[in-house]
Amino acid sequence: MSGGCLFCQIVEGAVPCDEVYSDDDFFAFRDINPQAPTHILIIPKKHIARINEAEAGDADLLGRMMLKANEIADSEGLSDDGFRYIINSGIDGGQSVYHIHLHICGGRQMMWPPG
Repeated sequence: MSGGCLFCQIVEGAVPCDEVYSDDDFFAFRDINPQAPTHILIIPKKHIARINEAEAGDADLLGRMMLKANEIADSEGLSDDGFRYIINSGIDGGQSVYHIHLHICGGRQMMWPPG
């Protein structure tokens, strides 16, 4: 974990959140500024700042994160009507916390283009 990282601090319990899921590898919580009726962030507990900094050895972790996100979306009742996954990277990509995180957004019709 990276001590100065907000999301690492959330995982460690130093910063409160509305936890949705936790296991040895992943942590999920509700976004404090939701952009949809359901807006959950899932993060790997391993600190990786940006998705483009992930390495070949992270492939299994990132694949399992997608599968866990599917389980969370289903448990939130989003599977039937659909949902959107978002991973932002860097300033132009809209990343505000430099710890990779997958947004799970649903509960309303998503628009395109997104931003």
